[in-house]
Amino acid sequence: MYSSLWTFPPSFFADVDRLNREFDEHFGGLAAPSSIRSTAPGTFPAINVGNTPTSVEIYAFAPGLDASKIDVTVDRGVLSISGERPAAAQAEGARSYSRERFSGSFRRAITLPDDADASQVNATYRDGVLRISIARQADAQPRRIAVQ
Repeated sequence: MYSSLWTFPPSFFADVDRLNREFDEHFGGLAAPSSIRSTAPGTFPAINVGNTPTSVEIYAFAPGLDASKIDVTVDRGVLSISGERPAAAQAEGARSYSRERFSGSFRRAITLPDDADASQVNATYRDGVLRISIARQADAQPRRIAVQ
């Protein structure tokens, strides 16, 4: 047992980290995400969301897709990205013992800010990155007021 609640042997935190990794290995990452905005490991596609003074910018990292098979929709302030990622090619008769590349259908939904203009959406797919730009409503953009 530990001599004090305030001191731990040097290996204590290494042991906790090892147990956490083993739990993830055996239970497929069922542990809670590290923050409220985090997603479970293996969520596809990974996304970055940001904004500029004139637009909301979403980048979805989705290599290996056919752009014509990606569906992007905006409905009631929610942006949805969906599609299907084909299975990786494999030699005939080969058996897999480890698969890290996701294949199959996917869907991600992102709540948009209230000032996003759903009628002005532009989506481009290049080099495995889907870029979606949504204009912000003109009345929500900052403007300079002259002081008299």
